[in-house]
Amino acid sequence: MAEYRYAVVQMEQDLSQLLATLPEYERAVHAMNEIILANLVLLSEIPAPTFEEAERRQFVLDRFSEFELDNVSTDQIGNALGIIKGSGGERSILVVAHLDTPFDRSIDHTVSLSPNTIAGAGVGDDSVGLAALVSLPLLLRQLGLTLKSDLILMASVRSLGRGDIEGLRFFLDNRSMAISSGVCVEGVQLGRLSYASIGMLRGEIQYRIPAEYDWTRFGAGGAIVNITDVINRILELPLPRRPRTSIVFNRIEAGGPFNTTPSEVTLQFEVRSESEAIVRRIERDLANITAETASQTGADVELSVLSRRRPGGLPFADPLAALAREIMTTLGVQPRITPSTSELSAFIDQRIPAVTIGLTVGEHYNEEHERLEIEPIGKGLAQLVGLLVAMDGGLTDEPERVA
Repeated sequence: MAEYRYAVVQMEQDLSQLLATLPEYERAVHAMNEIILANLVLLSEIPAPTFEEAERRQFVLDRFSEFELDNVSTDQIGNALGIIKGSGGERSILVVAHLDTPFDRSIDHTVSLSPNTIAGAGVGDDSVGLAALVSLPLLLRQLGLTLKSDLILMASVRSLGRGDIEGLRFFLDNRSMAISSGVCVEGVQLGRLSYASIGMLRGEIQYRIPAEYDWTRFGAGGAIVNITDVINRILELPLPRRPRTSIVFNRIEAGGPFNTTPSEVTLQFEVRSESEAIVRRIERDLANITAETASQTGADVELSVLSRRRPGGLPFADPLAALAREIMTTLGVQPRITPSTSELSAFIDQRIPAVTIGLTVGEHYNEEHERLEIEPIGKGLAQLVGLLVAMDGGLTDEPERVA
């Protein structure tokens, strides 16, 4: 019991020292502003739609090589990897930011930079996260920080949409080293904190009217009218208040010029629930609705599942979750705790303790004219360094009780 009390006291002292050092981390980030912004601009102006990340990946690999990281490489699926070797090597911490953006190559990727803001397609999702990743080795060097743990930096491919976090999943499924903990770095919003995931299903319903369609049957109003009927039937599905459950319609694509009858429409949706069983039940209901609609109208109606997430993660009182909140609060950042459906779920599936954090604040998120504020990046990167130091020092572990 005496050894346990000593361990707790030592951890409290280490935590107090870490929290007192956070302003120093923030000042170091501001001193590196030009380098971080240069990386951010260069990354943002490289188009990287999902499955087409090669050019942006090469930029990351070049930066890793410049900073002389160990094992700079690309794995079989295309992730960019580099390791900052620790002095002990007993732990490995994985820091990940995704390479792909939600914008096609046809979109103008020119970045607009002002003294206080940076604007452009994909600057927040996740170019600023990547900029933090490639700037992290220099920041740790500037601070004189040598961790005991190996720090694995990864820019992951195939994260968004149909990519379904395939890059990170592949790495975690095929890794040769044990990962003790992880951090997912996202651009916005500063204060974002996720350490649990909810059940989720993302999918789309495609409604196509064949060229030889009999317009005397149901659906003579065209595909848009019929997909509206499908939406109404989905809205009639009973959803429980507990566990919390929702269905969101994200996008509908259809239509054409006058004097034409729409023959094809795509509806994208997302089902979220705290219960995996309820997500599965709703999926069966959606399959029944699409099959019945096809039978009634004679159209081709297809339900496709794009991605799934299982609920899980860390409890509120877990040391990693609690310390992440304390680091944010110390930096004057209000934690905004939200469940995640992104890279964090891959860590959860592997039972690896991890969190997702945001680096700055912005507006017009995921729009072509997305805008980020520059000044808060100091706090965003300071919280990242603080988390890594805490993980490395065992401050996010449960103290072992010794009788």
